[in-house]
Amino acid sequence: MTKGELTDKKLEGLVNEIIETYKDDSGINFIDATNLPVRDKILEILDLLFEAIFPGYTGKRTITKTNINFVVIDILCHIYTELSTQIERALKYRCRMENCETGDCRKLAEDATVHLLTQLPKIRKMLKGDVAAAFEGDPAAKSYEEIVISYPCIIAIAIYRIAHELYIKEVPLIPRIMTECAHAKTGIDIHPGARIGSNFFIDHGTGVVIGETSIIGNSVKIYQGTTLGALSFPKDERGRIIKGGKRHPTIEDNVTIYAEATILGNVTIGKGAVVGGNVWVKKSVPPGVTVMTPNAKLVYVKNKHRKKKSRK
Repeated sequence: MTKGELTDKKLEGLVNEIIETYKDDSGINFIDATNLPVRDKILEILDLLFEAIFPGYTGKRTITKTNINFVVIDILCHIYTELSTQIERALKYRCRMENCETGDCRKLAEDATVHLLTQLPKIRKMLKGDVAAAFEGDPAAKSYEEIVISYPCIIAIAIYRIAHELYIKEVPLIPRIMTECAHAKTGIDIHPGARIGSNFFIDHGTGVVIGETSIIGNSVKIYQGTTLGALSFPKDERGRIIKGGKRHPTIEDNVTIYAEATILGNVTIGKGAVVGGNVWVKKSVPPGVTVMTPNAKLVYVKNKHRKKKSRK
């Protein structure tokens, strides 16, 4: 028997050692966690929601003017059944964590699901404005269809607008699962708690971070690498971070924020302001003002080319 061979005795010992680490642990264990939402189910629900918002988007259903009523009814019924089940699981998880015994999780789940479904017309209207803002803001864009099908910002913003409706209904876990899915797909990290107005455009998008208490007005345009983050986290007497409170920026209407800008804390960027690239902002900016860093001094050094030695 070789040294590296996994014998029955070694396997049994290893299993016992691993299981021992599960004891008195929470948060990273999902043992007997039948009341946790299922991540893959949430992603399937997002696909269904995208079908309702952008008919034919996923290509999984052939949609025509003749059958669209039947297709939308089918989609909404599926969303209602699947999403209310997942929300109920999330609510039961919260009840378990908070020792709640009200027993109304199913009713709350159905209410939250109906709320989201009734907001779909509003979400579609908002997304039409976001697509139009992308078309107007990007000279490379050739059509609305190109933007919807290929631009990562539309995926991220659409998922955010869906997740935000569940967030305001205080649905646990699921809004974050949704927006972190968008984060993984697009590199754009929008917390579902942020409040974002109409005609929002994220150009390129990679590395954008928008924190939970951020407020963004209408017709705001931001570029890749922008961070709307928190400056500091107040702590209680035991040194634990105090949750809640406004800790992220407010961006007023018609603001443009260029690439790699970092705006931190509960500050306000006034209406019509422009924040230049690579700027670090920790104080409020008045309306109609441009903030930029001084131009770096460029040094030009002529390249030295080595002469090739001739071969004899």
